[in-house]
Amino acid sequence: MAVDLAVLTIRGDRLHVLLVERAKPPYRGSLALPGGFFEPHSDQDLEQAAARELAEETGLVAGRLHLEQLGAYSALDRDPRGRVVSVAYVGLGPRLPEPDAGGDAARARWIPVDPAAGVTEPLAFDHAQILADGLAHVQRTIEHTSLAAAFCPDEFTISDLRQVYEIVWGTSLDVANFRRKVLSIDGFLVATDQTRVDGGRPARLYRRG
Repeated sequence: MAVDLAVLTIRGDRLHVLLVERAKPPYRGSLALPGGFFEPHSDQDLEQAAARELAEETGLVAGRLHLEQLGAYSALDRDPRGRVVSVAYVGLGPRLPEPDAGGDAARARWIPVDPAAGVTEPLAFDHAQILADGLAHVQRTIEHTSLAAAFCPDEFTISDLRQVYEIVWGTSLDVANFRRKVLSIDGFLVATDQTRVDGGRPARLYRRG
């Protein structure tokens, strides 16, 4: 059994995914999602194993992420070494740092993601499918939850949040309608007593509800 992670963040005005260059066969030199084998006799659970692999291969700490299980991938031919079931996770975080490759990764880097098409580079194993599923999950879930705020710092403006939706969905949103909608949902956002100058005017800062 293995664990793999589709870690997403927004850098500049584009969605990015964290990828590693594999240092060992199979697929040596190919890009892949961070991940590795889960040892069933260890004292770690699946999420802890995913956090360990993320730290070993990229230097990122899972505690900075919103991390949730995406699903299990069990196709017979997904791994040329034999039958390996992978439990995939999707992780979201704001302004995540540059990775520092280690373990089985020769390199680690952020790659831009198209909200509809994914990445242009081929990925090892079935990682393109895992990434596509992770993107679809995030795009669906932010429509009816406050998950989009996981891409924001602890305090953010409504404009910051709207930009997250626009980047993840790949579309423009009406400013007034978006503001009205998110403020009308009870518990969606929590207003702070702080403001930030945004576009020449003070803008209220909010926290995720």
